Formats: sequence, C-alpha cells, structure tokens
Amino acid sequence: MNKYGAKKVIVDGIAFDSQKEARRWCELKLLERAGEIYDLQRQVPFVVIPVQKDERGKVIERECKYVADFVYKNKGSLRSVVEDVKSPATRTKEYIIKRKLMLYRNGIRIKEV
Repeated sequence: MNKYGAKKVIVDGIAFDSQKEARRWCELKLLERAGEIYDLQRQVPFVVIPVQKDERGKVIERECKYVADFVYKNKGSLRSVVEDVKSPATRTKEYIIKRKLMLYRNGIRIKEV
C-alpha cells in the first residue's frame, strides 16, 4: 500500500500504483485496439524546470520532472493527450504546481481522470 492508501496492482505484467490506474490502462488498451486512440504510452517524463548550473557549469539544482500516467493520440489527431489518474488524495500541492508548469512551460493541459 502506498502513502495514499492505494494498493499496487499488476496487469499484463505491468505494475500500477493503484487499481484505478490499472483499470484506466485496460480501458485505453481497448480504445487502442478499436482504433480510437494510438501511440499509447505510460509513465512518460516531461521536464518542467531544466537543470540549473552555476557559472562554472556545476549543477546547483537538478531538473524537475512531471511523469504522466498515460500519453496517447486520438484517432485523426497528431496532438498528444497527457492523462493522469487522480483521486482527491493524490491532488497534492506538488502535483498542482507541476500541472501548472506543464501548461505554462510546455503548453500541455493535463487531463485528469
């Protein structure tokens, strides 16, 4: 069990952080098989703040990443959908800041399910 009370689950040989996330994966796989979505990926990292270095090139702050639960494209579209499986407990301040940075820095609005 993780810190939010969700139990890890294995589906198709893949470990998921929650049953809700595993269910969503199954739904997306069905949509992919039906041709409604394509290029389905999971655990996709996005840099929201790049690494920070001093004048000599020494790293003083590591990069900050947001890791999307799922990324895919809808049929007939070239634009990626970035999706995050959320419950009220996992809508943390850190997540909200990263969500805002994704929109501000990358122009990507996260779809919460």
